[in-house]
Amino acid sequence: KMPPSIPEADRRHRASAAFSLSFLSLVFSITAFSSSYWCEGTRKVAKPFCKGDSKGELCIRFNSADGNGSQAVQYIWETGDDKFVEKKFHAGIWYSCEEMINEEGEKCRSFISLTPASDRGVLWLSIVAELLYLVLLLTGNILMSVEICYYSSVIDGLKINAFSAVVTVLAGLLGMVAHMMYTTVFQMTVNLGPEDWRPHTWDYGWSYGLAWTSFACCMAAAVTTINKYTKTILEFKHKRKKLERSFRIQYKFPEH
Repeated sequence: KMPPSIPEADRRHRASAAFSLSFLSLVFSITAFSSSYWCEGTRKVAKPFCKGDSKGELCIRFNSADGNGSQAVQYIWETGDDKFVEKKFHAGIWYSCEEMINEEGEKCRSFISLTPASDRGVLWLSIVAELLYLVLLLTGNILMSVEICYYSSVIDGLKINAFSAVVTVLAGLLGMVAHMMYTTVFQMTVNLGPEDWRPHTWDYGWSYGLAWTSFACCMAAAVTTINKYTKTILEFKHKRKKLERSFRIQYKFPEH
């Protein structure tokens, strides 16, 4: 005879907490993976020559007719920082965008094409790891939702709980590896990437923080799931010992 089950309300409360954390992790990860704000910064570029009647601080005007000659270009690079302008840029796993001078909008390029050839393999591994991270998070969410709605047997619920814990822990490890690989690739691209892309200043953006927040929620969900499984097993063992003790007293079994 199986020992009595733990209170249903307590079991569902802990399962709901794990599911909520896992669901938040999935939403944060999808948002970060699809955005291009993992890193943000500025690029210092020479101001272009003014065209026609355009005026302003973001272009250079020359009185000479040959304003586009080699002397004019040399003049730009010798006069100092006042002839340069800083353009904001942001980059993600898929593409990098930077604002355009004297025009509205942004110019975007594939981040994969900017990565040095020697590091593209690591970037693709990072992308594959991120995709597997999403797949495992989704699998964990489905298992946890099934567990919440599965009322017929606590034992079957424990089996689902154990599997979802393993899946969630594996997802967290893959997410951590993927984020670290992208960080390494971006730093190598800053140092060895194309001259017309290398940033003057840069820092991590909100998508990068959201990706690590997703990892934190994933690990919190895994810990909650494992804690729920362990607590349920311990309660079963405790109830079984109490049941065996009551049998000994009732039938006067000798103590071993």
